[in-house]
Amino acid sequence: MPSRLQLDGIRKSFGATQALRGVSLSLGPGEAHALIGENGAGKSTLLKILSGVHQADEGSITLDGVEYHPVDPIAAQRSGVAMIHQELNLAPHLSVAENITLGEEPTRWGWVDRSRQRRVATEALQHLGAGDIPLDAIAGELPIAQQQLVEIARALRSKPRVLILDEPTSSLTRADTEHLFVVLDRLREEGVSLLYVSHFLEESRRVCSRFTVLRDGASVATGDLAEVSNPELIRVMVGREVHDLYPRSPRSMGQSVFRVQALQGIDKPREVTFSLRRGEVLGLFGLVGAGRTETLRAAFGLDALRSGTVRLGDLDISAHTPRERWEGGLGFLSENRKEDGLLLARSIAENLFITRPGDLVRWGFWHPPSEHREAREWMVPLDIRAHSHAQSVHELSGGNQQKVAFGRLMYHDSQVLLLDEPTRGIDVGSKVHIYRQIDAAASQGKAVVMASSYLPELLGVCDTIGVFHRGHLVALRPTADWTEATLLAAAVEGGDPGVGPESE
Repeated sequence: MPSRLQLDGIRKSFGATQALRGVSLSLGPGEAHALIGENGAGKSTLLKILSGVHQADEGSITLDGVEYHPVDPIAAQRSGVAMIHQELNLAPHLSVAENITLGEEPTRWGWVDRSRQRRVATEALQHLGAGDIPLDAIAGELPIAQQQLVEIARALRSKPRVLILDEPTSSLTRADTEHLFVVLDRLREEGVSLLYVSHFLEESRRVCSRFTVLRDGASVATGDLAEVSNPELIRVMVGREVHDLYPRSPRSMGQSVFRVQALQGIDKPREVTFSLRRGEVLGLFGLVGAGRTETLRAAFGLDALRSGTVRLGDLDISAHTPRERWEGGLGFLSENRKEDGLLLARSIAENLFITRPGDLVRWGFWHPPSEHREAREWMVPLDIRAHSHAQSVHELSGGNQQKVAFGRLMYHDSQVLLLDEPTRGIDVGSKVHIYRQIDAAASQGKAVVMASSYLPELLGVCDTIGVFHRGHLVALRPTADWTEATLLAAAVEGGDPGVGPESE
């Protein structure tokens, strides 16, 4: 097969940091190719070079046999390479039609030709099977799934030869994800080449036929996905054998330590009741908007309650502020680490220690030697990979950022952990580390509530799983009684199927 996009020996450095140190990759016409690697492996830098944000220091790139070195994203798009970013890149205040034609607005006598603009936007959406999205709707007010389709329509407006997709399903429901896959299949059949980045190996197998693994800035493996197992891919990604993807140490369930009773939010949750024992990991599943996040936020005091109670041990904390709940031993990890979970401009050490600074303060002032000592002691077991504890969090990969956010709960010594999507958007190696931290916390007698959209980790990590539907907790059972199929059935239908593996 002739090569559509060919990369050979791509290198890129930022000061003393060598982000890429020899990446080679070949993408054929109409081929879907998975780019796999841990956070920090160099994927983002490579995508920025391909999309014109950065220029390579060394190496060659050809597009259909012609040298390709775009000086900016516009040049990349005009050359036939378009990119769908993980974080949506729409103008939220503009209409759907305006977003699709943004930067290439059809004009007539110096003015935007609105009728032609609408015609172009309609054709782009219909090509994706999304013709029901209103052209006049404000993009920022659409559901995330529809915003994603609008962004893809804008990318296809320039009829690209290569479409790069960076974690395109991170905010989509399962149904929306399946629709996206159908769209990608259609594009591939039309000859568009896809470079697909996802931390979900199952997704990569669904979309792609071939793969390339990056590790430490270099391409270390390539081949057909059908010929390699997931454990082998993980081993190549992290550079070592990964045993027990979902570690489980002996756990002894203790007395009830946390309970919510008839929790009723402004909209959600709706009369939610559950209790949590020491040493237990409780998983919460549901479709997007089902009420998992709202329940955790209400339990931590971030969202207002209409009624219901929250008890930590024997204490009613329903009227306590989030700070008082922190101080009482209740920890919370937001699903959105960049907006709610971390101080991105501050250092690793400051983010780790900010909720319990007492040990690092001398005579009313921050004590740098104590900070340095504590940071060294905590960064190693948390496996935070950085130049030093003084490095700003925004410079870290997503996986390392999540380790910092999780590490704060460990340093604070929270006894009850409320974790909302603790592994969203991070690589397999970082996920395994978070799973080990959760397992260690439960083994030490701490209690964990873990909301997740990823069924394999719920079934692998949790002792009990509850399912949400339209704000209600509709089923709560031991993990052994659940399968992926019954979890999905409960989430979609809103009832307790009462089916365990033995019934299948």
